[in-house]
Amino acid sequence: MNLKEKIEDLNQMILSGLQMDAFDKYYHEDVVMQENSKPPTIGKVANREREIQTMQMVDAFHGAEVKAVAVGENVTMVEWEMEVTYKGAPRMKICQVAVQRWKDGQIINERFYYSSN
Repeated sequence: MNLKEKIEDLNQMILSGLQMDAFDKYYHEDVVMQENSKPPTIGKVANREREIQTMQMVDAFHGAEVKAVAVGENVTMVEWEMEVTYKGAPRMKICQVAVQRWKDGQIINERFYYSSN
């Protein structure tokens, strides 16, 4: 499976509600993940816990759409548009770009860029 096929499979798994299965399949044991300019979270175990905590904050998930995908040399970028209601908050639209760097067929680094307004 080439990088384009992998990122398309990962995105489809996420859109199908299989976020944690996608995480287990495509993320490297030494993955480093970062939200905008916040300090990075290091390692698959810590990032798995962070993902679970984020999902537990969601009251309702209204949908997501992949707007664009770019594939380069060991790097992919995905533009996402999502609608979500977090617990105690109004429904909101989130637009973000996720940049993934790949090593040994898995994501070793991922950074999310979005407006914090």
